[in-house]
Amino acid sequence: MNASPADQTTAIPSWTVGAVTVHRIDEVLLPPATGPWLLPDATTDVVKHQDWLHPDFADHEGILRLDSHSFAFTVGGLRVLVDTGIGNGKERANPAWHNLRTDFLDRLTTAGFRPDRVDLVILTHLHADHVGWNTQEVHGEWVPTFPNARYVTSRAEREFWAAYDMEEARRHMFRDSVIPVEEAGLLDLVDVPAEGVEITPGLRLLPTPGHTPGHIAVELTSQGETALITGDCIHHPVQFAHPAIGACVDIDPAQSEASRRKLLGSLADTDTLVLGTHFAPPTAGLVVTHEHAYRLAPVPAT
Repeated sequence: MNASPADQTTAIPSWTVGAVTVHRIDEVLLPPATGPWLLPDATTDVVKHQDWLHPDFADHEGILRLDSHSFAFTVGGLRVLVDTGIGNGKERANPAWHNLRTDFLDRLTTAGFRPDRVDLVILTHLHADHVGWNTQEVHGEWVPTFPNARYVTSRAEREFWAAYDMEEARRHMFRDSVIPVEEAGLLDLVDVPAEGVEITPGLRLLPTPGHTPGHIAVELTSQGETALITGDCIHHPVQFAHPAIGACVDIDPAQSEASRRKLLGSLADTDTLVLGTHFAPPTAGLVVTHEHAYRLAPVPAT
């Protein structure tokens, strides 16, 4: 089953964080088979027990809803894009990601982020569904989509994959979506200590390792308000209720769970807006304590 392109007529959803407007740039809805594959311990019985997941994050049969999108905002005068989705025309082993043709760049431009005007691209990690729009095909070559931007990821992330014995599908992804950015001199590697690092006023990278060794979350602050973009530290809100549920592709499942628990504990019952990189609409919300764990109290986009 293939993923479905987002509806081109839909307005660009957004949230306000102080003086900053965060836009969700939709790419594709992921097929129903994604949930059982990605989060195998999130069985239909487990999901149906959490009534608050319905109808937004799961259907009444216990099937999870996930999608692929990016977040764009302007902070400190910089136009920022967090993660770049799956991309168009990429050869991928996952059928839901293979050879997509979506209007992602049109949506990004509509939100006020024309590709040549993006200043900073933050990559939470280097998986295929987070780096795809790093590049686009021009005259048979993969070239950076955001030629005037600095692309940023953690040094630990890039160094891990540099030493990793990759399978061919992953090597192919690096060849079309990561290496062209490096060869263009646009990729910056940042050391991310335990306390996080501010890369520009109001924008911090926080270490959330486990899904990948150098995975980061992104914290945005403005006028006393805060938002947190999860990346794949949390794939789906069912993990709020069951933080032990991990993804089948976690490099270090125990570390992934520890990062997730630490992050949720720090966010619980605060005013921090959580923006899930794969959360289906309404996508954002507040973390509240619930039944010895947590739940997401949705905050709809405007």
